Amino acid sequence: MPVEFLGIAATADGSETTARTTHAFDREHTLRLARAHEDHGWDRVLFAYGAGSPEPASAAAYLAAKLDTLQILLAHRPNVSHPTFAAQTFATLDRISDGRLTVHFITGGNDHEQRREGDYLPKDRRYDRTREYIGIVKRAWTSREPFDHQGEFYRFEDYIADVFPVQQPRPDVSFGGSSPAAFAAGGAEADIYALWGEPLARTAEQIELVKAAAKAAGRTDTPRIQVAFRPIIAPTEELAWEKAHRTVAAIRARRESGDSARRRPAGTGPENAGSQRLLEIAEAGERYDRALWTPTAAATGGAGNSNALVGTPETVAQALLDYYDLGVEILSARGYDHVGDAIDFGRHVIPIVREEVAKRDAAKAAEAAEAAEAAEAAEAAGAAAA
Repeated sequence: MPVEFLGIAATADGSETTARTTHAFDREHTLRLARAHEDHGWDRVLFAYGAGSPEPASAAAYLAAKLDTLQILLAHRPNVSHPTFAAQTFATLDRISDGRLTVHFITGGNDHEQRREGDYLPKDRRYDRTREYIGIVKRAWTSREPFDHQGEFYRFEDYIADVFPVQQPRPDVSFGGSSPAAFAAGGAEADIYALWGEPLARTAEQIELVKAAAKAAGRTDTPRIQVAFRPIIAPTEELAWEKAHRTVAAIRARRESGDSARRRPAGTGPENAGSQRLLEIAEAGERYDRALWTPTAAATGGAGNSNALVGTPETVAQALLDYYDLGVEILSARGYDHVGDAIDFGRHVIPIVREEVAKRDAAKAAEAAEAAEAAEAAEAAGAAAA
């Protein structure tokens, strides 16, 4: 089973631990960070979405025109544009990137954030809208004939595309979420299902929910699974844990200073199931399995991808392999020092994981070959006896 690595395409140099020193969209930082990923073994980077933030499709087009192999995961929220217009945007970007695009559809788990852009639809209804939206985008990517659509959220007549993706039949669709409504929508429509890093047992449970949702939707295949972490690595275990505690202290100091215009309103907890799960896990304990550490998630209030993997490169690589052994094919990792952490992770962790995955694949191939030979021998023996 192949393994892929997803990093972050941040357009500015700030993070949870440090205030930015650049403009919200800084071309030099965006390109420097992307090159750090492309040059150090990463497969793709995520252009995230936030209300008022730099428009990710434009930023991704800039990057695609500058780099040759790095793939793009483009986050998109359905409330911001009509699905046929979005399909045109994505197809054009797939052309610019020569077939390197995957689209990650974000339903939106926070009412306050959605209302910043005039979206007042309740959360579970947003999942229904997203499911309809993705279906329209897929059809616009693949239909060479005009078509009409009359659904619950969108209605149009005689749409026909004149721009189509390089990838055939279409680019992959990525989706995430931990609520029943999310599993239903993503299980039906996603090629890739994205989860935040949780303990192994809970991740295994969520993978089974994705499989069940895909089966309930009538699919014979299952979305590929992606899991996201915040790696904190150092040459020794002691140094890694010292770095981890410094990181949490920096996160808390920044939050306490009020240095974040994008934080949720005071006195409110997260509305989305994924963040609620992260906080629940953090309350139950700080350390899980081989290297999972939850204080980073607790310090951010369960904000998105926030659980850490702490240790030497070897420890973190083995922890990632534990998830690979559960069936996780895409490992998402993002440090707090964008460029430096991308380089360190690419140099010291990715090669270990790839080497071990190659060994596992070779062993499975050998076992399959031995089983086939044994079956052939048994069949031949049976024929001779007859």
